[in-house]
Amino acid sequence: MLVVGDVVTDVVARHRGPLASGTDTAAVIRTLPGGAGANVACWAAHWGCADVRLLGRVGADAVAWHERALIGSGVRPRLVVDPEASTGTVICLVDTGAAAERTFLTDSGASLRLDPGDWSDALLDGVDRLHLSGYLLFSASGRALVQTALTSARARGVPVSLDPASAGFLVELGVDRFLTLVEGLDVLLPSRDEARLLTGFPDGADAAAELSRRIPLVVAKQGADGALVARNGAVIARVPAVPATPRDTTGAGDAFTGAFLAALLAGAEPGGAAAEGCRAGARAVERVGGRPPTPGDDTASAVAPSPSAEGVAAPVAGSVTADGTTSAVGRAHAG
Repeated sequence: MLVVGDVVTDVVARHRGPLASGTDTAAVIRTLPGGAGANVACWAAHWGCADVRLLGRVGADAVAWHERALIGSGVRPRLVVDPEASTGTVICLVDTGAAAERTFLTDSGASLRLDPGDWSDALLDGVDRLHLSGYLLFSASGRALVQTALTSARARGVPVSLDPASAGFLVELGVDRFLTLVEGLDVLLPSRDEARLLTGFPDGADAAAELSRRIPLVVAKQGADGALVARNGAVIARVPAVPATPRDTTGAGDAFTGAFLAALLAGAEPGGAAAEGCRAGARAVERVGGRPPTPGDDTASAVAPSPSAEGVAAPVAGSVTADGTTSAVGRAHAG
């Protein structure tokens, strides 16, 4: 699988309660590797995909650090070093209350400066699936790259998926423009808010069904309600969320997407793949940051992997079952 998308540095600040305007708010702060595209790639590798590649763009300031982190997660990175821009940075403000909700301050930096010149058709050699981060659509060069990659993938018969990435940025881009840009996709993985925005339908199931009239397979993440799978204008599967005790919801949607795609590649049906996505989302919210655990990681998840489904590899690394009731499925994002 080839993932094309953003690689950024996440600064995660975990605080409790409202920020104190004009003065100090105590927080626990960590600097971690992130980026929606990079996170998806790492979770796909963690969920059993043996060959995951990533095309991204970073600044010279952090290329070595990001390469090491990606390789440590089982991803084969191809990072273009931007000669002018620094690596993108996202400040993630996480309220450590019950929902562990997060707010992002985003400096895209080099991450959205990928352009068609960074693409080569040879990147698809040996690739069975291409995934594009929706953040690419929020810059002119990224939009051009998406069209180049889609054309190349269609010529080779490689299926293409995309996660819309950000409801806020979608508003700025425009719904009609987005839907035009993603013509030719095989799979769309929106959050509930993104699906509602893209269709104007307030009900999540109606929104997912409507989107599947345009795109063959729609898998809509529904937060505490799990996920919906839609084809040909109808919801064909409703997948429950996995209970989890959240520490940080950063990257939950990316985890879902990575595990879902890994399961599809392993031969799972969309409903079964969505169930794997929900499990990965549960693991993600039990951790700080948007990436899966790696050897020696001190923020390991407390959510147990599912037994291997037929044709689906079990995730790497074990863990214990969580107590809790908060949903595992979140929204993909820059960090």
